[in-house]
Amino acid sequence: MTGPFLPFARPVIDEAMIAAVADTLRSRWIASGPQVQAFEKALSDYVGGRPVRTFTSATGAMEVALQLVGAGPGDEVVTPAQSFFASANVIERVGARTVFVDVDLATRNIDLDAAGAAVTPRTKALLPVHYNAPLDPAALAAFRARHGVRVIEDAALAIGSRAGGKPVGAAGDLVSFSFHPNKNMTTIEGGALVVNDAAEAAAIEKLRFHGIARLPDGTRDVEVAGGKYNLSDVSARLGLAQLSRLDEWCAARERLAMHYFACLEGDDLLIPDRLPPRANPGHGWNMFTVLLPLGGMAITRRQFMDAMQREGIGIGLSYEAIHLASFWRAKGWREGQFPVAERIGRETVTLPLFPDMTPVDVERVCEALRRVVRSRAA
Repeated sequence: MTGPFLPFARPVIDEAMIAAVADTLRSRWIASGPQVQAFEKALSDYVGGRPVRTFTSATGAMEVALQLVGAGPGDEVVTPAQSFFASANVIERVGARTVFVDVDLATRNIDLDAAGAAVTPRTKALLPVHYNAPLDPAALAAFRARHGVRVIEDAALAIGSRAGGKPVGAAGDLVSFSFHPNKNMTTIEGGALVVNDAAEAAAIEKLRFHGIARLPDGTRDVEVAGGKYNLSDVSARLGLAQLSRLDEWCAARERLAMHYFACLEGDDLLIPDRLPPRANPGHGWNMFTVLLPLGGMAITRRQFMDAMQREGIGIGLSYEAIHLASFWRAKGWREGQFPVAERIGRETVTLPLFPDMTPVDVERVCEALRRVVRSRAA
């Protein structure tokens, strides 16, 4: 190890944030309450005034979004074969059928032409994922109008990104965010869903909290079998403090990403086609992904990751091709159906990228990356 261990992701949590959370704990109001309401208002302001409701996870937010649009048994939902497993898990959990399509190699975003070809009379929704670039809101709106389906954007990686000159979430149909610690801001665990109007906001409030409705006489009724996904005030207070610095952190991420490009420029193995798109206006740079040149390496990806660990550098794997996991293989999906997603799944690794990294940290990663890629030692 040539220096302190450098993880592939690390949240920024300063003393002011710790103090704010401590104040919330001291208040004794730690479940959903005024801090959740304030956080939802701040998130709404951030995305231009659209209604926002928070959840214990982005996975919960997407599952409730699917329930909101009525997806269930007999329905289909189209989603990319290259993403985190949650994007497909939620479809199966509401009883609908996951329909995978391939992705673009550079952006890793869904191939909308392939998605359009996959639409059938049973298609209830499109569930695309913001990945190495923000999704185009105009293209998504055109898809929705052309095919008559709802669009649920998995923007877990995209809080703080901008598309069409506006923050992701300011336009579109339904948009979910993640606040996991490896995202651009965190509530420890948590997520949010941007909806279209007050009626949808009221509907998801029931779906995220037992289906409960308040009657005029003060008693409660259950109109739908809801779950329990409500965020705590403790998490929301951290989220408020994190949101206030989100744009600053995204700018820092962009500077670090540009330094990665500068450090890797001219490498004959780590060519631009193996890196994210460099010209990427509005991207919040949650991750810096690389496709390893496995054909030019004398070691496997697993050996590469182990060797980087020994160098004191954490490496992520973002992500496997979902349709090749055992659950979906058992449903008939197989290798060779989505070659781009499968190539990404075989070759991808994620390099360290978080706001309090330094340019020297980036240089250290790149030096180790070159050394290990060319190494013959396992």
